[in-house]
Amino acid sequence: MARAGIAAAVVVAIVALYWFQPWKLFTDTYVDDALPPAGATSVASAPASTPASATPTPAATAPAADQVLAAGEFVTHEHDTTGSAEIRRLADGRHQLVIRDLDTSNGPDLRVWLTDQPVIRGTAGWKVFDDGKWVELARLKGNKGNQVYDLPASADPADFRSVSIWCKRFSVSFGAADLTTT
Repeated sequence: MARAGIAAAVVVAIVALYWFQPWKLFTDTYVDDALPPAGATSVASAPASTPASATPTPAATAPAADQVLAAGEFVTHEHDTTGSAEIRRLADGRHQLVIRDLDTSNGPDLRVWLTDQPVIRGTAGWKVFDDGKWVELARLKGNKGNQVYDLPASADPADFRSVSIWCKRFSVSFGAADLTTT
């Protein structure tokens, strides 16, 4: 009887360790992707008739240089989160999400999501991002530093108004940034 209780406790402990991965609270992953110069281009609206494309755009419709379409600062949700995010339209017509100076907690299953939901400060904003339209760009490369993510050709940047560092395992935002044009 005692052995069965000990075996059950060991199984529960192993499952809990896998599910919560508490060691990630004490470890950081730093990323330093090459970033475009900050503020080197103006914030501009993407033409309504220009879809996101993974293929180069004809020279007549492509911008002469990268353009910042939208930008914002991260706010804290479930975990302290700081940094900034911007969506850029590259000269070849592709789109990228650029995250600068990210600083958040590490987590068991963190993703980068673009969403159509507004950023709500405080606990009310923790779980709103899976309520509407969202696209998962990738697993978060690291919880600290600079990183760049390509948007899929099917994702029109005009459809999204925020970016979230989303914990897929617990369906909660660690932090998010409103992406606004200026």
